[in-house]
Amino acid sequence: MNEKKICAVIVAAGSSTRMGGTVSKVLLPLLGEPVLLRTLRAFDAADCVSEIVVAARPEDFPAVSALAKQIKKPVQLSPGGETRQDSVAAAVRLCPDAAYLAIHDGARPLVTPEKIRAVCADAKKYGGAALAVRVKDTVKVAGPDGFISSTPDRDTLWNVQTPQVFRADAYFAALEAAERAGKNYTDDCQLFESAGMRVYLTPGDYRNIKLTTPEDLVIGEAFAKLETEETK
Repeated sequence: MNEKKICAVIVAAGSSTRMGGTVSKVLLPLLGEPVLLRTLRAFDAADCVSEIVVAARPEDFPAVSALAKQIKKPVQLSPGGETRQDSVAAAVRLCPDAAYLAIHDGARPLVTPEKIRAVCADAKKYGGAALAVRVKDTVKVAGPDGFISSTPDRDTLWNVQTPQVFRADAYFAALEAAERAGKNYTDDCQLFESAGMRVYLTPGDYRNIKLTTPEDLVIGEAFAKLETEETK
């Protein structure tokens, strides 16, 4: 194992049903270029990342391969599974000599190299770290009858983003334990926590949104335009 090596796993194998189309959302244009290309460029620019694995639908492999040729770092492709955990499990096993795994949603194209570096540094310090932002709204817990049952303290609540970065040996142990128990998690922090391990929350960015619905594309384009104007 190379103690400095970080392998980034970009999860881009979703069905995109909530986006309302048949084309994978990571291949949709954002200010004229594919969402996934913006994501790949951010990890290409983050010097803490050594290599990249993209978990994608097999039918998207030709398009993803073409995008991968536009960045400098080596990119491997891994076929997506039935669930997010299945997709990640297959992809991380293509990084056998990595010391850390940085798992990121392909549909978060507005992540910055600076935030990637920050969360990777915290993962090296604590063993596991994830980008997160404080919840802005008051959150309610509802009972099965539809009435409010409790109101959590907003100061303790965070929206977790990606990348989520973990020491590889600890992540593989957590993954194997989950598979043995028949558990399937939609969040890698939750998988890591299920094995009794702690995850540090690295301050993220409210612009680092996940593009899930058509409305998110509108917001993403606005943020992308703002970013372009700020770099002029």
